[in-house]
Amino acid sequence: MNDIVKKNYLFSNRDLVKLIVPLIIEQFLAVAVGMADTIMVAATGEAAVSAVSLVDTINVLLINIFSALATGGAVVCGQFIGKKEKESACSAADQLMLFTVTFSVVIMILVYILKSWILNTVFGKIEPDVMAGANTYIMIVTASIPFIAIYNSGAALFRTMGNSNISMLTSFLMNGVNIIGNAIMIYGMKMGVEGAAIPTLVSRIIAAAVIYFLALNPKYIISLSRIPVLKPDFRYVKKILYIGVPNGLEGSMFQLGKIMVLSLVSTFGTSSIAANAVSNNIATFQILPGMAVGLALVTVVSRCVGADDYKQARFYTRRLIAVAYAGIIIMNTAIFLLLPTFLHSYNLSPETYSSAHKILLYHGSVSMLIWPLAFSLGNTMRAANDVKFTMISSILSMWIFRIFFSYIIGKYLGLGVFGVWVAMTIDWAVRAICFVWRYIGHKWELHKI
Repeated sequence: MNDIVKKNYLFSNRDLVKLIVPLIIEQFLAVAVGMADTIMVAATGEAAVSAVSLVDTINVLLINIFSALATGGAVVCGQFIGKKEKESACSAADQLMLFTVTFSVVIMILVYILKSWILNTVFGKIEPDVMAGANTYIMIVTASIPFIAIYNSGAALFRTMGNSNISMLTSFLMNGVNIIGNAIMIYGMKMGVEGAAIPTLVSRIIAAAVIYFLALNPKYIISLSRIPVLKPDFRYVKKILYIGVPNGLEGSMFQLGKIMVLSLVSTFGTSSIAANAVSNNIATFQILPGMAVGLALVTVVSRCVGADDYKQARFYTRRLIAVAYAGIIIMNTAIFLLLPTFLHSYNLSPETYSSAHKILLYHGSVSMLIWPLAFSLGNTMRAANDVKFTMISSILSMWIFRIFFSYIIGKYLGLGVFGVWVAMTIDWAVRAICFVWRYIGHKWELHKI
């Protein structure tokens, strides 16, 4: 590293640690609270777990869209910082916030209008008690859509500055409010699904308010205007959407594919839905270090691209991918040892326990081999504006391999919900091959805005 420091590389080892560690903690908190939500709801029965998990697939779809837009803003702001154009970075941040707030309000209204279609058509045939819980949950949580959009945009801006401590501390607050509210309403007030939904709404409102007002402080490299900007500036909006739209389409198609697969899983029965929900909770822990590194790559590589230094971009990509692999291996080793304890905390039936145990052993093993190359590496290309390739390769891989093979392996070969997870890892392998091939070449370096 000494040679790298002498060459004035943009990030020291200490800078990377300061960026990545808060991101890992933040991701851990978000996943842990999601897991705690499910455990708490499980106290009221597997139908409630299934209801919350079904609606959360829609929530994740929407969060992915706003995260994609936030990533677009983060990349543009990061490149302006790399160019040392602070004023342009601040203007781009204002436009990001204006666009995401407007778009999120429209999406919230559409979800309420389409609620019956989502519950009855998208989720397929589900049992009456699951339907009732899903209806309650979607009515309450949908109101939080604009606030999670504000939070995601604000958090992305602070990460772009290399100040991931702010997004981490805001996440502490948001998830703390959520978990305390769940404990009071589910265990104390016996509110069931409502007890999981209301704290989610309140915690997102608080987090959005906090991170927005923090972003108004002009002492930061990037800050929002104290008087909200209400007029679109399409010079910046186009740059943000150039990154955000392909990312959003990729994320949306990915989540829509998961929803389609969930419709297949729902035909396997409540036990399979519950096993899938529990597995999704714990499986996110298995890939958590890779998720954090992926966020860090957006910050680091966008700065390098803004400085027109692709040698640094490659150097940091190799270093951070190695960190992702090390983190995922350590995380999965710990999870494998604690897996029986985790699963028993959900109060699962023997059939559901067995299915979830098998899924998570498989998922963790494949994560240690493939996940960083299939997902973290793609963020290098995205941060360099090579978003069309990542979008097209990811969408094609998902539709051809994940969805098609889910039906082949899960339904027609009779492997059920486990077959769905096998199909997912086939999709990973194809993505990894595509991204490694692209990274080895130089075409991803030719898309600077």
